[in-house]
Amino acid sequence: MTTSTATSHPTPPGVTVADLGRALAAFAAAIGADKVSTDEAVLREFQDPFQVPGTATNLASAVVSPTSTEDVQAIVRIANEHRVPLWPIGRGKNNGYGGAAPQVRGTVMLSFKEMNKVLEINEELGYAMVEPGVSWYDLHDAIEAGGHDLVASIVDIGFGGVVSNTLEHGLTYMPYSIDQASHCGFEVVLPSGDLLRTGSGAMDGNPTWPLYKRGLGPTSSELFMQSNFGIVTKMGYWLMPKPEVYMPLWLQVWDDHQMPAVVDALRELMLAGTIDMRPQLSNTLCMASMLTARADWYDKPGPMPEEIIDKIAKELGLGRWMMRFALYGDEAVVDHNFTKLKRRFEAIPSVSVFGAKHSAAEWETLPNPHERVQIGVPSQDLYKMAGWSGGEEGGHVDFSPVIPLTAKHAREAQELFQRLCHEAGLDYLGGMLPINARSTTFINVIPFDTKNPDQVERAYDHAKRMVAIAGKMGYGEYRAHLSFMDLAADQFGFNDHAQRRFNETLKDTLDPNGIIAPGKSGIWGSRLRAAGFPQA
Repeated sequence: MTTSTATSHPTPPGVTVADLGRALAAFAAAIGADKVSTDEAVLREFQDPFQVPGTATNLASAVVSPTSTEDVQAIVRIANEHRVPLWPIGRGKNNGYGGAAPQVRGTVMLSFKEMNKVLEINEELGYAMVEPGVSWYDLHDAIEAGGHDLVASIVDIGFGGVVSNTLEHGLTYMPYSIDQASHCGFEVVLPSGDLLRTGSGAMDGNPTWPLYKRGLGPTSSELFMQSNFGIVTKMGYWLMPKPEVYMPLWLQVWDDHQMPAVVDALRELMLAGTIDMRPQLSNTLCMASMLTARADWYDKPGPMPEEIIDKIAKELGLGRWMMRFALYGDEAVVDHNFTKLKRRFEAIPSVSVFGAKHSAAEWETLPNPHERVQIGVPSQDLYKMAGWSGGEEGGHVDFSPVIPLTAKHAREAQELFQRLCHEAGLDYLGGMLPINARSTTFINVIPFDTKNPDQVERAYDHAKRMVAIAGKMGYGEYRAHLSFMDLAADQFGFNDHAQRRFNETLKDTLDPNGIIAPGKSGIWGSRLRAAGFPQA
């Protein structure tokens, strides 16, 4: 076991230093001492990377790194014996929502960095089977190395995890991304250490486990997404055949007030199937944050003035809103759909649509990373957003409620969130990622300089205020930052929080000791609820 020079580490609630030591020794004996660490340098990787340096309180006590499902089962059984909570982490790169930090101080991190194998790629049926440590790079490279005529729907930043992003309802962009449709078949270690396979995987040797999401009886897969009811150790992920033609497209809106009309047109085109993927809409500053830094344009406190935003829009050729999207398929169909959508969008004043078709030989080397992402080619090129304020020491916290995909709701959300940002003295970086043809997340990226404690505090306070105000309007988060998971969950209050009570019943039945990810998505087990969690 790799140990730290420090004399102690934070301990979980109700666990003494001696108790923790016995648990760590048991982990080492069961899975190997080299897979257990309390080294300070290692533990620093499991903190919120965007907090003020030196202020982190959500600290881990140790990290265990299994290499097999059997290791995970052993870890869970030992954690139950010693009542030590575990926080599973796939890649730990969900930085705008708290990174790899645990919800409860003193938790033992269960890191899947060593379970990073692409176990299978089936070209005939179009799927991969992956372990929870597989990154988007790993999946892309495995497809390429095997010479498969397939592509994977991926996220903007390639270092994230396929399983962890999926379990968080994370958004990707290609046709199978609509309503998070790509996952099919989970292998899950339950809190008891027992092993479950969802859907058709419940039958020994059933070949449709990664092909058919259901089985006989209730479908349990969704219970393990954004929850703490089990630990996913394998997942099926659907892959798309390479299309004959890929046509990345851009839509520019030069009049900020026309964005809601674009939303109505987008909904019509998605409902009709003309656009069959997940577009990304971003306002000027959101797009500019991926290309430049705030200091390149404006170095004064307070929200950036409109005339500076107009200057950025013109000099970078962005417009006041920009939408990236794409068409895939046979060339004749792509040409037909392009004509149709261009005619519809350009009937809106100040809107233009443009793009070019590309064959498969061009995809890997397209100069624009946005256009590579939409055809499954991962990179780090879009990570620059985190440095909008503060450069290398910049950070951001994200608030992303779900709203109906209509002009009315888009207008109301845009006006509300812009006003709240400006009241907080912050820039408004907004965007939308439609979940399907009927609803969309409304992304609010709240940037700050981590060297400026006042700015960081204002950003987090602002995010929490938006959560509460949006909740009163009926807009709930699609995923929540560690700092306000409980607040976000509290907004779902129908019938005296019936959903939370249901979740707590499941948690207490499946995980009576509250071992797995306590507090995840606002779900706390009875042991920690009795101890006063969640804390104010």
